[in-house]
Amino acid sequence: MAAAAAAALRAWFWNERFWLPHNVTWADLAGEPGPGLQYPRAGHVLSAFPLALGIFAVRLLFERFIAKPCAINLGIQDSGPHRAQPNAILEKVFTSITKSPDGRRLEGLSKQLDWDVRKIQRWFRHRRNQDKPTTLTKFCESMWRFTFYLCIFFYGIRFLWTAPWFWDTRQCWYNYPFQPLTSRLYYYYILELAFYWSLMFSQFTDIKRKDFLIMFVHHLATIGLITFSYMNNMVRVGTLVLCLHDASDFLLEAAKLANYAKYQRLCDAFFMLFGVVFIVTRLGIYPFWILNTTLFESWELIGPYPSWWLFNGLLVTLQILHVIWSYLIIRTAYKALVRGKVSKDDRSDVESSSEEEEVTSNSTKGVFSTSSNGSNCINGHVAGGQWTEDE
Repeated sequence: MAAAAAAALRAWFWNERFWLPHNVTWADLAGEPGPGLQYPRAGHVLSAFPLALGIFAVRLLFERFIAKPCAINLGIQDSGPHRAQPNAILEKVFTSITKSPDGRRLEGLSKQLDWDVRKIQRWFRHRRNQDKPTTLTKFCESMWRFTFYLCIFFYGIRFLWTAPWFWDTRQCWYNYPFQPLTSRLYYYYILELAFYWSLMFSQFTDIKRKDFLIMFVHHLATIGLITFSYMNNMVRVGTLVLCLHDASDFLLEAAKLANYAKYQRLCDAFFMLFGVVFIVTRLGIYPFWILNTTLFESWELIGPYPSWWLFNGLLVTLQILHVIWSYLIIRTAYKALVRGKVSKDDRSDVESSSEEEEVTSNSTKGVFSTSSNGSNCINGHVAGGQWTEDE
């Protein structure tokens, strides 16, 4: 009975009428389209899991033996934020009640300890920050991402430059789904899938940021897109989506690296370049080039079917995230241009603790002005001179 139920479930999941266009069956895609060629197989995506573990292992080695020495040579020290002085009462409140006490609780603690309210606020700020990652840790993480994004972007451009569908998107749908899978296309696709699986796993151990949930949704949508498009052989348009998204990511990481190394003008330049590339690719090229071919050209040439709707639903989900991130980028760039520096990091990971901020925090809870020259970089990853946090 269990075997019969499993077979029924497998037959339901791999229903040809869901995955494939009308009058196309899995048997039609079972053969080899030519010598040394094949169509995508569902089992291929399983190879992404051991590859993801390999990528994670390479990352650890890269960060330790390449990124860390580079950071030290740039003068980045492996020292964390100022640690709070030991205090049993405040530690109990921090661990058991709240990490950000309100005004009423601050007044009570002030009377109990005979401390000034600002001193207690400073203690809680230092206590929150002491568990945050160091600048060295953040530099190593960004350098790894910068290196991977840069390499995979140039590999994708080199591969697509000779691909006919790069110049004519209608080629994505001619004779679909009977389009052979080349070895270069396979490696490109599986490597991207493995990398995003490694990001999905490492997100729980990496630096925690305030857009954790939206990035988690982003990784899920990306993995879903890559997996589903591979299974039903929409890999041609999939390569366009992957390369387009890689176009701006390495610029963001470059801005973060410059920020951590305190090359502020270089950080500002990379951020502005990132913002321009991000908005042009995600709000311009993506909807008018990618969505145009997946929604309209494919409708004209092959027609809609159930997995077509799912594929385009995931693409539209990404576009919604693009709009959200573009808004954050534009808002950050506006602050940088108007004020000459950014007063607040929209998804920062370390709170600022200057004396100027302590005065400001007395009247404005959780929003602090930076006392040093700084700018933010947002994609889902924001870099700033001195980090701030909206509690």
